[in-house]
Amino acid sequence: MAALDALSPGGAGAWLLAARPATLTASLAPVAVGTAVAASAGEARAIPALAALGAALLIQVGTNFANDAFDFEQGADTGERAGPLRAAQAGLLSPSALRAATLAAFAAAALIGLYLIARGGWPIALFGLLGLLAGYAYTGGPVPLGYRGFGDPLVFLFFGVFAVWGTHRVQTLGPSDLALAAALPIGLLATALIAVNNLRDIETDRRADKRTLAVRLGPSGARRYYALLLAGSYLALPGLWWLGAPAACAWLPLLTAPMAWRLSREARVREGVELNWVLVGTARLQLGFGALLAGGFIL
Repeated sequence: MAALDALSPGGAGAWLLAARPATLTASLAPVAVGTAVAASAGEARAIPALAALGAALLIQVGTNFANDAFDFEQGADTGERAGPLRAAQAGLLSPSALRAATLAAFAAAALIGLYLIARGGWPIALFGLLGLLAGYAYTGGPVPLGYRGFGDPLVFLFFGVFAVWGTHRVQTLGPSDLALAAALPIGLLATALIAVNNLRDIETDRRADKRTLAVRLGPSGARRYYALLLAGSYLALPGLWWLGAPAACAWLPLLTAPMAWRLSREARVREGVELNWVLVGTARLQLGFGALLAGGFIL
């Protein structure tokens, strides 16, 4: 209640709440890693990297605005929800205002995308268009993908494979197997964010007929799935060294393994609102893991 009292309807705080800044590591980490892979070959370029980051953040923020509006309208965000406060649910922003902001964020991302397409060619155009469509269709449209259990693979693709590989391409202007391999652990950790988010919301999502992967797996299965995503991110590291990455890429991110182990244990025993701390911890894990992986490429 105190947090709600500190916010005013339509104010800057309400918009910041709807943007969900704690989750934006999902955009920061892949751009950092893609840029580091380019830097390891002496081909990093500051302006394309910043443009890729700006487009990624705008698409994610726009998607968050859309989710806030559509989840409220479809009954997934109610007073019984255990997650953080949502702007539409709390009456701080109207769904129509959130939809308009979604379009504005996507339009700004598309403008930046024109520059990125000019550098990276048709793959960037394809990734960008798919990213915008997925951002809307995740919870909106006639067949919301997140309500059908497709949210996890979408996050893996757009905040892992496409983001890392695309960031690398707009700087180097060429493909890279190493960038694809580096995208694997980053995508798995991004997917872990949505996995623990959906684990927390299993009960309210089930009542709203939001058939996320967590709802389909059930609480026990969803907890094991989250643990496997964390483990998989570390198991992917030796492949980078095998493909020719510096050895530091295989061992530096291991410094975050104790944090991953702790989060995995917490996810097994915590429920409901207590899982918000696991969600925040997972975002910090992704940021730390991504920073160390990027550092491994440029040391």
